[in-house]
Amino acid sequence: MQIKPIIWIASTKDDLISLPDEVQDEIGFALYQAQKGAKSDSAKPFKGFKSAAVLEIVENNIGGTYRAVYTVKFKEVIAVLHVFQKKSKQGIATPIQDVNLIKSRLNLAEQEYQEWLLKQRKL
Repeated sequence: MQIKPIIWIASTKDDLISLPDEVQDEIGFALYQAQKGAKSDSAKPFKGFKSAAVLEIVENNIGGTYRAVYTVKFKEVIAVLHVFQKKSKQGIATPIQDVNLIKSRLNLAEQEYQEWLLKQRKL
């Protein structure tokens, strides 16, 4: 079984490390499952995207609700697009600034994936 590497987009790795340990563990395990080609029970398609290639991991903790958004769009890697604590008290909708950030990071992930592919070919 091949485990796909993770590409951390922008500050996502630091953002994950800043979360409570239990949340890090749960999100980390869900990402590991994605790396193996599986889907965690806590991962679901992220609303606002027209395909199931962008997924959201939702973790509830005493400190609040935390989310990690990643894409399986790329054949050889998993790209983590955004990791954050949901602070909105109104409904379950993701704030528009977070949605816009995810969209821009998806474009950035495309560029970083192409760079990753070039590096792999040189190895």
